[in-house]
Amino acid sequence: MEKSSDEAVEKKIDDLLSQMTIEEKIGQMTQLNNSAIVTNSNWGAGTDLRIEIKVDTAKLGTILRKYHVGSFINGIAVSPQTWYQFYKDLQEVNMKTSRLKIPIIYGIDHMHGPNYLDGGTIFPHAINTAATYNNQFPADMAHVTAIETADLGHQWLFAPVLDVARTPLWGRFYETLGESPYVSGTMGSIFVKTVQSDPDIAPYKIAATAKHFLTYSEPKYGWDRGAADISEQSLYEFHVPSFKAAIDAGIKSVMINSGELNGEPVHSSYRVLTKLLRDELHFKGVVVTDWEDIIRLYRNHKTAANEKDATYQAIAAGIDVAMTPYTTDFCEHLKALVTEGKITQERIDLSVSRILRMKLELGLFENPFPRNDRFNRIGSLENRAKALAVARESIVLMKNEGVLPLSSEKNILVAGPVANLKNPLTGGWTLRWQTNDETLFPKSMLTLFTALQKEFSPEKVSLATNANEIKSKASKASAIVVAVGEMAYAEGFGSIQDISLPEDQVELVKAAQATGKPVILVMISGRPRVITKIYKDCKAVLFAGLPGFEGGQAIAEIISGKTNPSAKMSFNFPYSVNRLIPHNHKTSEVTLAHEIDNPIALVPFGFGLSYTTFEYSNLKLSDTTLTSEQSEIKATVTVKNTGKREGKEAVLWFLFDEVASLSRPVRDLKYYEKALIKPGESQEFSFTIRPDTHLSFPNNVNEKILEDGYFTLMVGNLKIRFKLMRK
Repeated sequence: MEKSSDEAVEKKIDDLLSQMTIEEKIGQMTQLNNSAIVTNSNWGAGTDLRIEIKVDTAKLGTILRKYHVGSFINGIAVSPQTWYQFYKDLQEVNMKTSRLKIPIIYGIDHMHGPNYLDGGTIFPHAINTAATYNNQFPADMAHVTAIETADLGHQWLFAPVLDVARTPLWGRFYETLGESPYVSGTMGSIFVKTVQSDPDIAPYKIAATAKHFLTYSEPKYGWDRGAADISEQSLYEFHVPSFKAAIDAGIKSVMINSGELNGEPVHSSYRVLTKLLRDELHFKGVVVTDWEDIIRLYRNHKTAANEKDATYQAIAAGIDVAMTPYTTDFCEHLKALVTEGKITQERIDLSVSRILRMKLELGLFENPFPRNDRFNRIGSLENRAKALAVARESIVLMKNEGVLPLSSEKNILVAGPVANLKNPLTGGWTLRWQTNDETLFPKSMLTLFTALQKEFSPEKVSLATNANEIKSKASKASAIVVAVGEMAYAEGFGSIQDISLPEDQVELVKAAQATGKPVILVMISGRPRVITKIYKDCKAVLFAGLPGFEGGQAIAEIISGKTNPSAKMSFNFPYSVNRLIPHNHKTSEVTLAHEIDNPIALVPFGFGLSYTTFEYSNLKLSDTTLTSEQSEIKATVTVKNTGKREGKEAVLWFLFDEVASLSRPVRDLKYYEKALIKPGESQEFSFTIRPDTHLSFPNNVNEKILEDGYFTLMVGNLKIRFKLMRK
């Protein structure tokens, strides 16, 4: 049996296990949706943020007495007081019912700030956070999420998403930290460490969840929950590192990929859940399913004869907690499997010990109830300022032919289907799992149009709702801002067949271009949509992503010049619909000649403009040869602000292994750093190259390969070679 170093915790676990019945143990492994225990089971179907949710104490008591359920999930944005009362009632009934006084733990998807809390601070989504290349921001989001939700009983956080973005067809692209395993692992582990050790939420603690283990983000046809066919080498190269970083950071739980990997549903894969996750990566926390995914082994994957067989497969593979979430059939099936001897008591005890350990380490036994005396921290001006800071640094200036920033005397015509809506700025997982209901959003929240009116003045900014209005109003405008993109979606509802910008939006942009006025294109979207055929005739282009509640203001400030953009692409922005290729593709996948004739990126990973200019020079190495695995080379580069205003520059360091026994990525990001540089000022940036960390790569059984030879280091527009030659 796994043990931690905390003797008191382990003694308590052993004591509880010795007293628990098999029904009580299985209950700890069961997670139900709150619709099973509330008076209004359609909670979430309504539109009123002030909706009252109440625990049906009779229904809850019956479930707890019979099934001893150990955790509940889900939410919509309701008031802090409503959340407080809900969780207080839930825990009170549980503590009165539980023979051994084992507290319930509540799980919830706060994906970009406390998105299921009325009045909470909504940050940009992760795809934006990655584009900042600023490691302060994942820490800020983690801290704000913690202080705004821990008091409410939200102590099992289903974040961060550590899947790497490999195809923008996939509907959850925006939940990721981009397509670099290094960025995902770095920012993800910062989030984990911050949210799990925040002193300002004492006496509470939060358990973070790395999801979705493993390869969820690369379904071969782009469909959510789809199958992935990925070589073992690519698995270790691109998909494992971000999860390993989170595990090394001490993450307490992992959620599993709903799809298949190389023909095997991950929820029933002993290879992935035990051999890889436990034995190779040494994860010792709680493994939880995703929504109904044990049932899907029978219903969707067709790898189980029935639900009982599916339960056997999942538990045998390594699942600890079953998000069932609507029925208690799992409890009946698992009990029968134990009675029949197909699942051992020892296997049940292993999962239950992990669950109890997480609850004990979070202090739930000592502090099972919520508190309501610190609600003044929710949605505070300080917290909103943090969200605005992320938004400002997350918006990529893809193109600028001298039109931006716009001066205050300019008249601006605003158009586009997402120009005067709040919902597209925030995307899915905001107030509801997904919603297009504008009435749910705060009255104080600005759309892009109203933000521009506030930034420039209502008299200077007008709105056109269609092509005819663009044509009729263009004569009075100095420039036309066209906002294109997507309405909010979540999970499978974001799966699409065509990554192109919809034709009606293309035609609207063309109508604006036909006026002869400078067109500034703003894409508000959870992923890139191909815009190549209209890109050339746009004078400026911004990829705003999903910048959150403060996003309208952030975009407006960039257009006015109040904010100097500093974001860089966290993915390859595709050139065409048939070339959805990440920046870190292998050398054999795209040849140089082919890329010149048929570009794979309209704007590449790591590119982003500013209102100032930066010059890279004086790239130096402390040595040109590494003579052992322990030796190091320090690389330095000088970055000068050659423009007229201060700006932040993210310095990205890439490596290329020139000759290797396995095909290597053409650009592999190994380090980044961001700094504010004043006009005329120069700063030196450095990166220390360590062979074992930066020059090695995995083979198909995750053995670390380190080979002598030449490497190319790339930073900005500069390159330099060095070699590893061990004596």
